[in-house]
Amino acid sequence: MKIFYYIVIIILGLNRGIFSENPVEIGKIRWERDLDTALKNSKQSKRPVFLLFQEVPGCSGCQKFGREVLSDPEVVKGVEESFIPVFIYNNRSGKDTEILKRFQEPAWNYQVIRFLDSDGKDLIEREEGVWTREALVKRMKKVLEISKSVTPVETQPLISKKELKMNHERVAFAQGCFWTGEMSLGGIEGVNQTEVGFMQGNEVTVVDYDPQVISLKKLIERAMNLGVADRIYLTSEKQKEDVKVMMLRSIYDWSSDYRRAPHSDQKRQIQGTQYENHSLSPEQATKVNAFVRRDPQRVIEYLK
Repeated sequence: MKIFYYIVIIILGLNRGIFSENPVEIGKIRWERDLDTALKNSKQSKRPVFLLFQEVPGCSGCQKFGREVLSDPEVVKGVEESFIPVFIYNNRSGKDTEILKRFQEPAWNYQVIRFLDSDGKDLIEREEGVWTREALVKRMKKVLEISKSVTPVETQPLISKKELKMNHERVAFAQGCFWTGEMSLGGIEGVNQTEVGFMQGNEVTVVDYDPQVISLKKLIERAMNLGVADRIYLTSEKQKEDVKVMMLRSIYDWSSDYRRAPHSDQKRQIQGTQYENHSLSPEQATKVNAFVRRDPQRVIEYLK
């Protein structure tokens, strides 16, 4: 009986995608596996469906796509926040095969991504060979632009670090609780945007800051004083040189295993407040999250 119970749990885990480690071919996105449920959610949330057909286990090309494109932090963020992601095996029998036939997708094929409305219809024409980050993001933006249900704010996650202004730099701080980290770091003058996630098993707050307003050295000092800098992850050799004089043992290189936390963990302080359903820009959300619980008057100033 116990063996049967564990087999059921494993099957449910595979079908629902509850295991923490995705196969390399499907990257680090949190996938749904039930397309019909996703279509219902699409109707309610007004988000398009991001439908991936992929071979798992797959060839080296499939693995590269999952490892480099579907694991890119900005792609993961954009897919999870602006779409409802659904994964379908193209080399497995059962319900997956039924979905393949429903969309006339070939079995044992390279990865194909289709974008659906809540009725299951393609929002843009199906296309094969979309295997680079740039090509995928271009199609994602096109879908968001033509989808009447998507607001401009929802396209913001697709802005990558490379597209930020040149006077913006990025660093991550590890702390015991990233809700506290995001609130504390977001209130520092010169910090423009924040998000929370996981890196090397640690909860981290990722910070985009303006070095013309606050130096990295000063930012680290402020973070240490606030108790939210157990580890500091740098993104460039220049940053390493800038803080070399500080002689810190808590300095690390940015890790490729960074994974953005779920949407429910982002800007946690705003949740349950009057600003929760406001259309805030990322910069506004960062400052509102920092002060809404401790200095409401500052919030009003930033929103002005």
